[in-house]
Amino acid sequence: MEAEEERFPTLRQVLLLFVLLAQTCAEREGYSVAEETESGSFVANLAKDLGLEVRELSRRRARIIFNNNKNHFQLNLQTGDLQVNEKLDREELCGPTEPCVLQFQVLMEEPLEVYRFKLLVRDINDNSPVFPEAKMILKIMENTLPGTMFSLKNAQDLDVGINNIQNYAIHPNSHFHVLTRNGSEGRKYPVLVLDKALDREEQSELRLTLMAVDGGLPPKSGSALVLVDVLDINDNAPEFVQPLYRVQVLENSPLGSLVVTVSARDLDTGINGEVFYSFFYGDEEITKTFALNERTGEITIIRKLDFEKIVSYEVDIKASDGAGLSGKCTVIIQVVDVNDNSPELTVASLTSSIPENSPETIVALFSVQDPDSGENGRMVCSIQEDLPFTLKPSVENFYKLVTEGPLDRESRAEYNVTITVTDTGTPRLTTQHHITVLVSDVNDNAPAFTQTSYTLFVPENNSPALHIGSVSATDADAGANAQLTYSLLPPPDPGLPLASLVSVNADNGHLFALRALDYEALQAFEFRVRATDRGAPALSGQALVRVRVLDANDNAPFVLYPPQNGSAPCTELVPRAAEPGYLVGKVVAVDGDSGQNAWLSYQLLRATEPGLFGVWAHNGEVRTARPLSERDAPRHRLLVLVKDNGEPPLSASVTLHVLLVDGFSQPYLPARDAAADAAPADPLTVYLVVALAAVSSLFLFSLLALVAVRLCRRSGAAWAGGCAAPGGRFPGPLVDVSGAGTLTQSYQYEVCLNGGSGTTSEFKFLKSVSSNHPGSVNVMEGNSNYVSGFGFK
Repeated sequence: MEAEEERFPTLRQVLLLFVLLAQTCAEREGYSVAEETESGSFVANLAKDLGLEVRELSRRRARIIFNNNKNHFQLNLQTGDLQVNEKLDREELCGPTEPCVLQFQVLMEEPLEVYRFKLLVRDINDNSPVFPEAKMILKIMENTLPGTMFSLKNAQDLDVGINNIQNYAIHPNSHFHVLTRNGSEGRKYPVLVLDKALDREEQSELRLTLMAVDGGLPPKSGSALVLVDVLDINDNAPEFVQPLYRVQVLENSPLGSLVVTVSARDLDTGINGEVFYSFFYGDEEITKTFALNERTGEITIIRKLDFEKIVSYEVDIKASDGAGLSGKCTVIIQVVDVNDNSPELTVASLTSSIPENSPETIVALFSVQDPDSGENGRMVCSIQEDLPFTLKPSVENFYKLVTEGPLDRESRAEYNVTITVTDTGTPRLTTQHHITVLVSDVNDNAPAFTQTSYTLFVPENNSPALHIGSVSATDADAGANAQLTYSLLPPPDPGLPLASLVSVNADNGHLFALRALDYEALQAFEFRVRATDRGAPALSGQALVRVRVLDANDNAPFVLYPPQNGSAPCTELVPRAAEPGYLVGKVVAVDGDSGQNAWLSYQLLRATEPGLFGVWAHNGEVRTARPLSERDAPRHRLLVLVKDNGEPPLSASVTLHVLLVDGFSQPYLPARDAAADAAPADPLTVYLVVALAAVSSLFLFSLLALVAVRLCRRSGAAWAGGCAAPGGRFPGPLVDVSGAGTLTQSYQYEVCLNGGSGTTSEFKFLKSVSSNHPGSVNVMEGNSNYVSGFGFK
């Protein structure tokens, strides 16, 4: 029985409408094919009918879509022919429905375009009429009058139209003949007509052969045996209260529910008046769905109803009495639809990845359907409100999911779109379908450095290829569009040899010093680094890098005064009358480093007579520590250490010669040979000292000349051999001799020289112009060849 049921698909399954929307959707002419046509048979040339070249079918990725999701046909992309893919059984596809029309679509994916076609499946006479029962028993009273009609059970033929049952015949026909009557829905019923009165005593039983013949070529037939029992007189047959019953039943009615109660009455009494109910026509679909109580006439449901499969049932009920007479009525059962089917969604085309800069783009094309009817089958589609997508309806329950505009992958790279389909029935049923849309990246973001500028500190004298720092950039894009390459840009200063100073790792942005840096030669420099992605076209960003060279203590202090590379040592003259704190001289030194590496301190390491002299640690001034006495030796040698504040500290030493004199007229006492004490001089030091000495000599000679002129003007013309001075007042103070290092006091001297015939000049006097220092010399006389504080001849 289940195999028989599968051969009768419902009208909804057969005629399910499935139309695709695309850029252009066109209705085309229909085709027809006879059922049972062999697989591979030619139906039509679609390419020709569509006006397309055959090669366009492959290029545009053409394919056939049937509404019932079965591939009844196949499209030959090489020839454009539409061919039968499998044998078609019209009875299985359409059942009793005529005409049997299948709808299919030809889908062109590139560009998206759909053509609708209708296919008529022509019936062939491949089914013979079949009676539900091989033997029918008919009881007829012997007093039945000629012309009385008796309804017989009709045969079934799965074919339709002319191939269905056209007439009935019966033989032998001495007492009866058969009339063919048209029932509802076009079915033909046989009616047996009594032509000649029966005589039970003459013949109590008649055997007739009933034949059903269809209209096919050649015609086919089926037969059943009709057994006629001749009964004694029963002159009242059962009669139904209503010849036709119409009822409606909800499709979700529970099993056992009462559909209707039919009722018949018989005016006879006794056994001739007892009525028994039965299905007049034992259709398998009806007997499996409904049950009939033979005593009460109640029709109940024994199998679940489904409106989507069968909309109505026509049931013939026979009422028979005990004597063999019967009556007939018809019950039409209408199945009422309830909202018991959720909407169905079918995706026809889906684009899973969309470039982020794409304008309005079709993401998906889908159809919705609901097997229910009326409001139960009306549907509403929607998606989430917070997404940049919209649904655009189309014809016949088709929708397309479209982007509202360009997307931004950097803001969101993936969207989960939930399509919700809800019917308008009661209660409402909902179906959801989830679509994941990926946003593919385009190179629309330039690399950005984590800082607009970087400051790197490198100690001088670094080792070559030293990693001095890193720059880092990020790119909001993905894949190759986010893969960065770092490079150096030409420096703004064309004289900066950047290529020989630093390099950058192209992959990770690490910066390296290519050679050792020298703070004294280059303290700072800057350049730009560019980060370029690998997109097309490539985008780039820049950052400024400043490199600061940190000073290292790699330069020892250099003593400018007293000079250490002269042919004779520099001697400082100190009068024996000098008070404690008298400025003997000053050690002047410089350091090529900077910061604390150039902070100098002075220390007296060794002296001829300890305790007599002291050195100020911060400015290098050498001063007397106590009053001088006659017992003090006239010559003193002081070893002064100059040390910087670096780590580790570097130092230099200088020897200072001091001569104690009674007055500046004391004859010059030749100093000891300094060559034995002096260390070998560095050529550079020699050049610096010679230059300094030359400049100092020139300056001092000019000073002495100016002082002599002024003193001569003060003395007047009364002095014998007096100095001649130019007219006018000489400006004062005359000379400001300031220390180049850490010397904080300024000392000014006025000097006048006596003219004479000797080769040795004689100091007339030496007077300190500045009186704000306790160690200043007021009046000194003598014939010394050296001036304290300068040391020139």
